[in-house]
Amino acid sequence: MPQLEVDGARLTYDDEGPRDGSGVPLVFVHGWTANRHRWDHQVAHFAERRRVVRLDLRGHGDSGGAGVRTIGELARDVVALLDHLGIERCVLVGHSMGGMIAQTVALEHPGRVERMVLVNSIGRMAYNRARGLLMAVSTLVPFKLFVATNIRRAFAPGYPREEVRRYIRDSADTPREVVMTLYGAMRGFDVLDRAGGIRTPTLMVHGYHDVQLPVGQMLRLAAAYPDATVRVLDAGHELPVEKPAELTAVLDAFVSGRN
Repeated sequence: MPQLEVDGARLTYDDEGPRDGSGVPLVFVHGWTANRHRWDHQVAHFAERRRVVRLDLRGHGDSGGAGVRTIGELARDVVALLDHLGIERCVLVGHSMGGMIAQTVALEHPGRVERMVLVNSIGRMAYNRARGLLMAVSTLVPFKLFVATNIRRAFAPGYPREEVRRYIRDSADTPREVVMTLYGAMRGFDVLDRAGGIRTPTLMVHGYHDVQLPVGQMLRLAAAYPDATVRVLDAGHELPVEKPAELTAVLDAFVSGRN
């Protein structure tokens, strides 16, 4: 597994597919407590004909490093990897927190992002009073219960229970300090007022049953974008694994210019 040292973190990444393939490289960024294998279906599809890069964010999967307090710091890690690999422009694909990272890169380095895909992501965390209180209280419960509750809610009803339990185990392997620090970073993330400055053609794909980041919040973000395409699928928050083939098809149409 290739690795890159960035500001005290050891980032593990995959760099696959032909260097002379059609189109700019695709770069996939996973979400909170996940890892680069969330994108297995999509990478297997696209790497047949174009360069595809994915990484484990610091403290996740096979990467080391402590948690950071802002999404901007994670965005800098992604840009450092692009620099290391000599990728000047890419299609940047982010799921959930990865979508927050992608938007930050697009705002700070617009010339690096040819197209962007936000999967189950938003521009600002918004809670009513009751849900805000629930989220605050949830941080006080034992760590494994906190993780299990959040991951279980991420999947739409009917998703196989054993698969959900597997993802809970994977997420609980992420160090507590990383999980909780980035939880705070996501709660503080807010680019909604600046989203109009993102001129990059953007696809927003969301699960209709997403209760973690409700579809209404995504639609509010889409309304702020000058060039946004929206697709809503019959899934929860974990679209890359709940509906892998459907998501891949939508991505393929977008990055190839058919959408």
